[in-house]
Amino acid sequence: MASESTEAPLGDEVPPVALTPVSPNKLSLKIIDPSRKKLVSPEPQRIIGVLDECIHKMKLVALLPSELTHPESLSVSLGEKTVRSLTEHLRVVKKHGALNVDTEETEQEATTKVVQNSLLNLLRLLRACPTAEAGLKRAGPITEDRKGVHELVAGLQELRAVVLERLLTTASEERERSRHIQEVSMRHRSNLEVVGTLEKEVAAAIKDRDEEISKQNEAIRRLKGSVYQMEKTSEDFVARTQQEAQRQNESDQKTSEGKQTHLQQEANQLRVQLNNLITEHKEAELALRKKKYKLETEIENWIQKYDTDMGEKQTELEEMTVIYEEEKAELRDLQEHYAVLELEYSQIMEERRIAQEQREEEEKEREVKSQAAVIIQAFWRGYCVRKVMKAKTKSKSKKAKKGKGKKGK
Repeated sequence: MASESTEAPLGDEVPPVALTPVSPNKLSLKIIDPSRKKLVSPEPQRIIGVLDECIHKMKLVALLPSELTHPESLSVSLGEKTVRSLTEHLRVVKKHGALNVDTEETEQEATTKVVQNSLLNLLRLLRACPTAEAGLKRAGPITEDRKGVHELVAGLQELRAVVLERLLTTASEERERSRHIQEVSMRHRSNLEVVGTLEKEVAAAIKDRDEEISKQNEAIRRLKGSVYQMEKTSEDFVARTQQEAQRQNESDQKTSEGKQTHLQQEANQLRVQLNNLITEHKEAELALRKKKYKLETEIENWIQKYDTDMGEKQTELEEMTVIYEEEKAELRDLQEHYAVLELEYSQIMEERRIAQEQREEEEKEREVKSQAAVIIQAFWRGYCVRKVMKAKTKSKSKKAKKGKGKKGK
């Protein structure tokens, strides 16, 4: 029997079924999905046609109104005969609903039979009307609960899909599907065993990690205790040093007061001698001032030369500092790269990395110390040059004084 419903029209062939597409990552679906897309034999087509007819009728039943509000407006979409049949069916249904429990069983059965015949006649008329669904939607309100009818329609649709899949599946495909399901089940059990083994390994690894963390915490606790003892010892040493420094300062202050008095007396005597010498040797003083100016000029030139040399050294130091910062930035990048790979290395590689970082830090410290030593040596050489020049200046001034003294005598 070919169905004429709008849901699944049947003629010479059944409409194609929506099957799950096969993707490259889901090759197993090829075994589950049927290979045929259409029903070619008449027997399966009749079976599907019966199901489609039943589904369509149930959908029409779900759209039947509880009462007609404007029956005259339905004549165009449903036809007068269909409207009369619908009116009669609603009257019979209302009469059947008015029966109570005390009604005789024979009367109830007769009324139920009348309702069934009326519904069959109405469905036959609606089946022949192409605009039946649109007309029923405008026929009137639905006050009854049609949840059971909708569930029945959904169940029939699921049944149609299952039956269609079974009709499209050959016996060899059914056997292949069963074999594939067994393989999937065995593979699932194997995967569960592997997961169990991996969970045990993870638990053991977590236990080892917790033990290592406890060891590290104990080492940290010991180090904190050692640091506390060192801080306490350092505080005691600082207190003793401050006390000794205070006593030494008091002693030095008393000695300084005595020296200051003695030096003040010597200074007064020397000031008298100086005034006498200034009065006696003004010309010598002018010559010495000229000589002093000359020496100061030479010293200024030496200082300028020293400043120039120190500027060059400072520039060189800045360049070395820039190079050092670049190498330090490169070192940070390498450390970040090694940090990403740290999870894949064992404890031995971790110890090697720490040792390498310590050696690099020591090398940097040696470089900084070398640069500091170069700077200190440069300042020391400059200090020595100034000291020699100052000594030469004093010796020359003393010789000049002695020569002048002899001439005056």
